[in-house]
Amino acid sequence: MSAPDFAQWIEQVQWNAEGLAPAIAQDSTSGRVLTLAWMNREALRETIRLGEAVYWSRSRNKLWHKGEESGHVQKVRELRMDCDADALLLSVEQSGGIACHTGRERCFFQRLEDGRWVSTDPVLKDPKLIYRK
Repeated sequence: MSAPDFAQWIEQVQWNAEGLAPAIAQDSTSGRVLTLAWMNREALRETIRLGEAVYWSRSRNKLWHKGEESGHVQKVRELRMDCDADALLLSVEQSGGIACHTGRERCFFQRLEDGRWVSTDPVLKDPKLIYRK
């Protein structure tokens, strides 16, 4: 995609005051929501360039190529924008079947039951074995 094309479509996203938009990653096969992260213009540009999810880490204040440490990359199969143009949806193929830093398939593993949060999804791999810091 040429620079003028990029400038045209990227500015159609309604970036918030911090220059970010929420980006939901959804498994392309099962349809399960894997995670919610944030993208800025550079993250979106890199996602398109690489064909893999790149997010903006608000805690580290830098780009974060999903799987850069764990190997659990997200290959982007489709990218969508919502009707208000302020949220992105990535249909992804999740490498290793683990999207969450806790070693689970997805970040949304806690369900509200009888007034308390209950973990419903198993840990597939110990995070100490994923992140060797």
